[in-house]
Amino acid sequence: MDRNFNLDFLRVTEQAALATARWVGKGERDNADEAACSAMRATLNRMPMCGTIVIGEGERDEAPMLYIGEKVGDGQGPEVQIAVDPLEGTNLCANGTPNAISVLAATVTGEGHLMHAPDCYMDKLVVGTECVGVVDITLPPRVNVRLMAKALGKDVDELIIGVLDRPRHQGLIDELREAGARVHLVPDGDLSVAIAALDPEAGIDGLMGTGGAPEGVLSAAAVLCCGGEMQAKLVFTKDEQRERAEKMVEGQVDRVFRTEDLASGSVIFSATGITSGDLLKGVRYKRDYALTESIVMRSNERTIRRIETIHRTN
Repeated sequence: MDRNFNLDFLRVTEQAALATARWVGKGERDNADEAACSAMRATLNRMPMCGTIVIGEGERDEAPMLYIGEKVGDGQGPEVQIAVDPLEGTNLCANGTPNAISVLAATVTGEGHLMHAPDCYMDKLVVGTECVGVVDITLPPRVNVRLMAKALGKDVDELIIGVLDRPRHQGLIDELREAGARVHLVPDGDLSVAIAALDPEAGIDGLMGTGGAPEGVLSAAAVLCCGGEMQAKLVFTKDEQRERAEKMVEGQVDRVFRTEDLASGSVIFSATGITSGDLLKGVRYKRDYALTESIVMRSNERTIRRIETIHRTN
């Protein structure tokens, strides 16, 4: 993938974050999501590419923009697969709480792959580089945290595991705490915590639990760029979800999906903070400018760049 796309995709998440930040704390999640989608779509359509949304806001009948299959770009240039979450954490944004971010992953067709994930749940296990080859999602969580602690040179009671704060996770939370690990409960949006688990400075050692499958593909793109490890299993709550997955996903849908099953090859990942959290600072307004903090990654070079940008507001 051409290096010039780095800054192009960075601008996409920056513009989405700037547009969304005006709605932080106003309790209007739909307006915030629409602002993010509109800004992201407009910026994508100015890029020199033939882009296709492979993970977006939903199917065409459900999402007015950035729907799965939508064509973006100016129609000139390479064919690009794009996975987006314009506003990861709509409730976080509406309530003004941490970890709302704007996220995008992309790859040129033929150079990489992003799985077209079905709209269902996904059981996820994300760890950083030191735990690659150590964990196994089919093992009980209490076993995995012991394996992680040994690999990281820590005691189990020093481990911090990110988990979405949902009733379905009470058993997981209890098991982790009984094993001695500490649990970092996330009110909404597990993507930012998954990425934080890849950063040794973030203070999160791993992510466990069930969240959205589309967000899982975005997480896998970041894992691929960072050299960490992600394991996942699709979770179906309806028969039609399984039937749909069997048509969309190559191979057995009940298998364990590895990082490269979800994202592979040459991938660019970009995320910009909307509200400050585990991974990034949110948008900050000054007298005549706004500040954004972003992270941009490339899988080919395993480069990870943190970028703070000044946007003049006039």
